[in-house]
Amino acid sequence: MTTAVAAPFRFFSLQVARTRRLGPSLVRVTFTGADLHAFHSDGRDQSLSLFLPHPGQAEPVVPLEFGDGWWQGWRELPDGVRAVMRSYTLRSLRRNPDEIDIDFVLHTPAGPASGWASRAAAGDRVLLLGPALADNRAIRFRPPAGTDLVVLCGDETAVPAATAVLESLPAGTPARAWLEVPHAGDIQDVATEADAEITWLVRHEAPHRPRDAGGAPAPTAVDAVRAARLPSAERPYAWIAGESGRVKELRRHFVGERGFDRRHVTFVGYWRQGMTEEQLRAAE
Repeated sequence: MTTAVAAPFRFFSLQVARTRRLGPSLVRVTFTGADLHAFHSDGRDQSLSLFLPHPGQAEPVVPLEFGDGWWQGWRELPDGVRAVMRSYTLRSLRRNPDEIDIDFVLHTPAGPASGWASRAAAGDRVLLLGPALADNRAIRFRPPAGTDLVVLCGDETAVPAATAVLESLPAGTPARAWLEVPHAGDIQDVATEADAEITWLVRHEAPHRPRDAGGAPAPTAVDAVRAARLPSAERPYAWIAGESGRVKELRRHFVGERGFDRRHVTFVGYWRQGMTEEQLRAAE
């Protein structure tokens, strides 16, 4: 597999350029900034850290000296004052002018980040911790040379990364994707030159509906993937992201039931059921 250089990361002061609603559960926020020319990424599933203001704050509150010791300085600021930090993936990067897109999931009830995204307007200020080199350790999608099938699985938190991956695949690449979203209106058109079959799985209004109308258990993403027939491949690669428990279950399926080489399965837990991002960091 290819390896990333240990690229340096830096902070970027950004402001909202515009927003666009993608569906009932997703909003795209476009950011610009004077120093975005120094932001470099190969895209795909590039991970970023975003610092957001609390309601009533004009900008995120961070330590005065936001250098190498930023983490400890940020932690020492009072609760309710220090900037909200959340992890996101880069949806797209453009030049002339320099802009980036980040897609936000609008949760119900809204957390601090989704609440901010639902209110975001042109000129709102944020701080971003992002890469200064295009190939960096915060990109996880790395199919090995010779991959002859790409499989993607993710929930709505992984849709931005998964659709960016699909758009980046070389023409004719065999690919299968299962993407789970809360509402049919969240389904997106994906422009890809890959030989891709994309299955959108739409949850019902009740997110944990135990049984369907016929009395059978409601199908899950794991059920859909397990029932699917994959094209024959000698060197398949799987990328799985989303809720940690579901991600682990899918990884066990691909390695234990499908016989994928465990070295060729990338799995990333973006969130964990019943835990905030702060609680998840503390647990880790």
